[in-house]
Amino acid sequence: MADLEFTVSDGIGTILLNRPERKNAFTLEMIDEWAGLLQAARTDPDVRVVVLTGAGDSFCSGVDLGTVTDRARGEAGPLDRKTVLTDRIHRIAYALEDLDKPVIAAVNGPAVGAGMDMALMCDLRVASRSARFSEGYIRVGLVPGDGGCYYLPRLVGTAKALELMWTGDFIDADEAHRLNIVNRVYDDEEFTDSWQAFARRLAAQPPVNVRMIKRATYQSARSDLRTALDLISSHMAVVQTTADSREAMTAFREKRRPVFEGR
Repeated sequence: MADLEFTVSDGIGTILLNRPERKNAFTLEMIDEWAGLLQAARTDPDVRVVVLTGAGDSFCSGVDLGTVTDRARGEAGPLDRKTVLTDRIHRIAYALEDLDKPVIAAVNGPAVGAGMDMALMCDLRVASRSARFSEGYIRVGLVPGDGGCYYLPRLVGTAKALELMWTGDFIDADEAHRLNIVNRVYDDEEFTDSWQAFARRLAAQPPVNVRMIKRATYQSARSDLRTALDLISSHMAVVQTTADSREAMTAFREKRRPVFEGR
C-alpha cells in the first residue's frame, strides 16, 4: 500500500497519511505528492472539499526524523537544511493558501510537531475524543518549523501559543476544542461517519459561494473595513448571476433540496 493515498467520493477528496507503523510520520517523498494533490484539487471540479486524516490510531507524528536526519548528514550546512523546509515541506502551506476550497483536518489520534502544524494549516479541524495535540519540537531540540509560530497564535492568542510551544505539553481533544483549535469533537466509534457526514454537508453547498466566502474571509483578515466591504460587494454581484444562486432561491421557494453544479 502507498504511504499516501488519495480518494474522491461524494465531492470529498481524502488525503490519507498511510504509515500507521510510524504513526503516520511523513517522508519528503510524501510531501512532494501531497503538495501535488493539493494543487490538482484546486481545479478539479469533482473535489469540493479536501480532508486530511491518518491511518490507524494516529493522525501524524510529524516528519520522519530518521529519513531527514539521514539526508542531512550528507548535506553541506545550514542553507541545505533550510532548503529542505522551504523547497519541500513548506510547499504544503503554500498549496493550501492557494486552495480556495474547504480543507478539513480529521484528527483521529495524536498530532505532534509538524503533524499538529499540518492540522493547523487546514481551515477546520475535527477531532476524535482520543486525539491529542502537541507542538513537541522543543522536546527534541527544535523550533516549530512548519508554521506553528504563525498559525497557532491566530487561533489561541500569543500567550497561550507560546506556552504550548515552550513546554511541548499535550492537550486532549476537549481542551483543544475549548481553545478553538478544534471545531468539533466526536466519539471515537463515531468519528469516521461523523467527519464524513460533516464534509458531505459542506460539499453539498454551492461551490462558487463556498470558495468566495473562503477567499473573502482570509482576505478580509488582512484588509481594512472599506476594502473588505468593497470586495464582498463585488463577490455578491457576481454570485447573484450564477445558475447555482438561482437554483438555491428556486429550491428555497419550492421547499426542496437544491442541486448545485458549480456554475
